[in-house]
Amino acid sequence: MTTHSAPTVPDVFHEASPLDREPYLSLVKAVLAWSVPDTELRPRDCEQIALQLSGQAGVLAEDLRRRCTRLPEISTLRTLTEISLGEAERRLSTPPRLTVAGVQNLARLVRALYERHDQLRAAARLDRTAEIAR
Repeated sequence: MTTHSAPTVPDVFHEASPLDREPYLSLVKAVLAWSVPDTELRPRDCEQIALQLSGQAGVLAEDLRRRCTRLPEISTLRTLTEISLGEAERRLSTPPRLTVAGVQNLARLVRALYERHDQLRAAARLDRTAEIAR
């Protein structure tokens, strides 16, 4: 008799708000640490993790889209954000592959969207600092 033991996944999502990043970044880190050939998950496990990650990617993309509209039309940061949003839209428009590799791809997308989110927040802080200095 063989037993399947799923890799450890943080169990904090029931209390996480959509932009509460720590639980999702912990999940991303755990998922990306899996060794694809050595990690065996049941399809249902992959489905649940994919739902968490794709849901968070959608929330992040919507927040980025809202923030992006506030950037100047000719801003490099806006162009990069629009590229990231296009990629997110493309990847989220199809059902995720319910495999370890498919879940890892979603984890990479969430990580990239958080990185873009951080860049927009940093740019906003710089803008506010420049306004105060004037």
